[in-house]
Amino acid sequence: MSIALLVPGPYETVSGGYNYDRRLVEGFRALGETVDVVELSGRHPLPDAAAEASARAALNAVPEGVRIIADGLGLPAFAPLAEALVARGAVGLIHHPTALEGEKAQRDALRAIEGALFPRMPRLVATSRLTAQRLVRDFGVEATRVGIVEPGTDPAPRARGSGGPGVAVLSVGTLIPRKGYDVLLRALAGILDVEWRLTIVGAARDAVHAAGLGALVEELGLGRRVEFAGEVTGPALEGLYDGADVFALASHWEGYGMAAAEALARGLPVSVTAGGALGELVPLEAGSVSPPGDVVSLTKALRRVLFDTELRAAMAEAAWAAGQRLPRWDDRAAAFIAEMGRV
Repeated sequence: MSIALLVPGPYETVSGGYNYDRRLVEGFRALGETVDVVELSGRHPLPDAAAEASARAALNAVPEGVRIIADGLGLPAFAPLAEALVARGAVGLIHHPTALEGEKAQRDALRAIEGALFPRMPRLVATSRLTAQRLVRDFGVEATRVGIVEPGTDPAPRARGSGGPGVAVLSVGTLIPRKGYDVLLRALAGILDVEWRLTIVGAARDAVHAAGLGALVEELGLGRRVEFAGEVTGPALEGLYDGADVFALASHWEGYGMAAAEALARGLPVSVTAGGALGELVPLEAGSVSPPGDVVSLTKALRRVLFDTELRAAMAEAAWAAGQRLPRWDDRAAAFIAEMGRV
């Protein structure tokens, strides 16, 4: 089979969604499939004229007979080409609907685009059960046209922890409003009687929001406890997971929550909000799950995890067990190909 993945560039962007795409392509090629990655230019997800022109050129350049996968981040740019997508049997890869983030005007515009386009797609593949359900409930997609292929995790050694003093908290995700770092910072600011330090790993792609987070740290008096590590990958990121005692994420919405899954795979207690699929990913015995945006609830949950050493150890055991049950990457490509076969 020949496959073309159409995705906004740069393809090497560090994020959970792009990592999913890259691992999927690796898996396809390991199965002997031919895969071309076509990077879309212009503004995404709310497309400008350059994005729509790039989408048209990309679609026209894919030879007949090649199976098309359009990453959901770039899919709105193909809205004027819906008939061509249908004719080509294109598959949309939906990490989460893009209408779920951004300013209200952008969300409204994207909801109109996705609400018109999604139901027409021959097949959509979501990365979690919750996202699949939302496509049906909120975007009018027929349930028979939606499949699910969750991300995989790699086998990883169990985290050794910081060794003290205090509790090392790790959070991983780009510095954008959807990740809820302001909620996490305000929650931790209510636990100053416990010795903790927080490392936030993620690129500052929204410069204004990132600056606001830095100002919030100073406002809350957390300058000595919080480090913004920026974009970290490879062995350096592995080292941060290994040296953490707790993983925390306060997202308002996650299509899956790959960073939290990585934490579970290393046996880290996980304290998250039930934003999107996060609440289903994390077993209650492996950490805590609070309502998204609820600083008070998250403060109470984090206090228990940070203060009670015995509880944290029990959560770590449960997290390790849960992490070993997560899907692995070695069968994700085959599962995706099976979904493509349903068109």
